[in-house]
Amino acid sequence: MDVKINLERLKNNLMELSKIGKDPSGGISRPSFSKADLEAREWLKDKISCAGLCASQDGAGNIFGTLEGKGKTVMTGSHIDTVINGGMFDGTVGVLSALECLQRIKEEKINHTKPLSMVSFTDEEGNLAGDFLGSRAFTGLIEREILEKGKTQFGPPLKTILENTEFSIDSIMKASEQRPQIEAFIEIHIEQGPLLETEDKFIGVVENIAGKNLWTCLFQGQAGHAGTTPFELRHDAFLGLADFALKGTQYVAKEHYGSMLTIGNAHIHPGSFSIIPNRVEFSLDFRSQSSQTLKEIEKRVLGFAKDISLSRGLYFDYKVIDKTEPVKTSARLKELMIKFCKELDYSYMTLNSGAGHDAQILNSVSDTGMIFIPCEDGISHSPQEGIKWEDLEKAANVLLRVLLALSA
Repeated sequence: MDVKINLERLKNNLMELSKIGKDPSGGISRPSFSKADLEAREWLKDKISCAGLCASQDGAGNIFGTLEGKGKTVMTGSHIDTVINGGMFDGTVGVLSALECLQRIKEEKINHTKPLSMVSFTDEEGNLAGDFLGSRAFTGLIEREILEKGKTQFGPPLKTILENTEFSIDSIMKASEQRPQIEAFIEIHIEQGPLLETEDKFIGVVENIAGKNLWTCLFQGQAGHAGTTPFELRHDAFLGLADFALKGTQYVAKEHYGSMLTIGNAHIHPGSFSIIPNRVEFSLDFRSQSSQTLKEIEKRVLGFAKDISLSRGLYFDYKVIDKTEPVKTSARLKELMIKFCKELDYSYMTLNSGAGHDAQILNSVSDTGMIFIPCEDGISHSPQEGIKWEDLEKAANVLLRVLLALSA
């Protein structure tokens, strides 16, 4: 059966959802369990019910729409939460393409044996308590200590945020008890990079998803007068960070090209024109497609920090905020995606993902696969995030055929 998705409906759904959480600067701010996110959740549940799917929700707030069947579940989806002042396509294309595919199967009364389920996972963006709260809770990989002691990106503890919802730390911890057996999970996502656009390909078939270490760090030194303290007597925390950033970046670029190291923010204290900084707090993010490389980077950056501390008379400390392991996607699912790209005459390429995704977490309980679509100029997590509708249509049509093949 040559069934295809309804692009106009998918487009309209994306445009409708983009109005929820629109901020004055033109971006979208919809962090999980915010007022905007709670409104978006109700909107999505209504869309699921109107599509004729069985709507449900687990203790972590993950939202599902299901077509019943027998055997292991074939699942697809992503997330609808956003970073602050983000774009309208990151995550949402995966959720609403999943909804569209299942709705078309329902409308056409296409026979399928296995259960088909779409999902929107809670807090993929990590605004609450580390990345992937929803998918980690769903797979049983969430840690109670992180939920109880971790602070949200907005400052208040997670427990305080949950007081305004129907959820609790206990309900999040029990979410995995409600999980069905899953045969496969497939996620459509924007690439968040420039490769597909540069290579002029419609679709990316993801082979590997990078692992990530996220730390908060500090160099502690000694304040002094900027005009009277000689360089050789200074214990400048900022210079410690500058030295660390350069050495770390040069090492990763030279020895592990393709892996990444980023210092995304830094707070300098006391932050005055005339005072030598005595404390710098900063984030450290390093990623790789190789678990061994992540270990090597960790060892070397700690070595750099030790050497810099000794030479500059500083104290260094760090705390691990989050870790994810690299994963390889399913060869079986990649073969299906490539098969249908060829049948539909859609240009494609295989590639790796440097960003993390819910599919990475689902890999612990099922086969996983990812379909990337190009994003304009490689821009993501920004109001300027953009796609071509025809690219999304092609990816959703491939997804539809993969779902039908798996659920037959």
